[in-house]
Amino acid sequence: TECISGCVCPEGLFDDGRGGCVEQKDCPCIHNNEWYSSGAKIKVDCNTCTCQKGLWKCTDDVCYGTCMIYGSGHYNTFDGKFYDFDGSCEYVAAQDFCGDKNSSGSFSIITENVPCGTTGVTCSKAIKMFLGVSSQMMKTLSNRSSAPLPAILEIIPEFEVTVGLYLVIEASNGVMLIWDKKTTVFIKLSPDYKGKVCGLCGNFDDKANNDFTTRNGLQETNPLNFGNSWKQSPMCPDVTHEVKPCDLKPHRKSWAEKECSIIQSEVFKICHSKVNPLPFYEACVHDACSCDSGGDCECFCSAVAAYAQECIKAEACVFWRTPDICPIFCDYYN
Repeated sequence: TECISGCVCPEGLFDDGRGGCVEQKDCPCIHNNEWYSSGAKIKVDCNTCTCQKGLWKCTDDVCYGTCMIYGSGHYNTFDGKFYDFDGSCEYVAAQDFCGDKNSSGSFSIITENVPCGTTGVTCSKAIKMFLGVSSQMMKTLSNRSSAPLPAILEIIPEFEVTVGLYLVIEASNGVMLIWDKKTTVFIKLSPDYKGKVCGLCGNFDDKANNDFTTRNGLQETNPLNFGNSWKQSPMCPDVTHEVKPCDLKPHRKSWAEKECSIIQSEVFKICHSKVNPLPFYEACVHDACSCDSGGDCECFCSAVAAYAQECIKAEACVFWRTPDICPIFCDYYN
């Protein structure tokens, strides 16, 4: 497509981008700055893509959506919008009771956020999952081992299983909760809910630019106004300013930046082209500064694990835990 002096491929052959000339059927494909040979297959979310004549041909399955809430007020919506919100109240994380006040729905997931540390940041202390219209809570699962960050999960356990460090609750209506028994919660929804949900996790319509839709259906640009609209009780105070714990605790900033640099280091290099590390690094520094009343390492480890989880979703498996960095004692847990 450009006029560049130098070598060109003979008639009927194509530049393969790697210094060679090939037939069109052997043209490679590029994904996240990596070259793939003709016939190679990759997974993109739940779809399989095959390299054919230099172009990707993908299956068009509609995939489950995932919203992540973790650490001190970090949200990654179903459509991939990353933002912070430090409200202290109960908020609608996701529900399909949207629009008309009398509209019917099948589920509602509420997150209860409480202050953690002394800087004003908040963490998700409890997740409540309501299914159908009965709104009964059948069981409480709690882990109070981590002093600054207690966590409670109130759910109707239609199908409950432990997978590694996570507790997974799968309902028959296509709603799934994955909880690390600390401060990280993943909400997964089947494709049937596309464009039909609302709350702090956005509307799941594949467009991130309209995720800040308030309870009244208005489009917001400010995450604070958006978050305040989804509080469950009008008695809770509105959040009026963004908390910056590293400014409040400057003596912790250099330690936080040093620890969190692992996200931007060679350890995660394979993932950098697939998942942007910057928002996860900034969230990690934010959390490491804010956890000043115990649980410092737990906050740091949860923040790095959140990035590692996104890397796994993007097919980049990273072995980042060591005996010195966020170890998991597998022998002890068998």
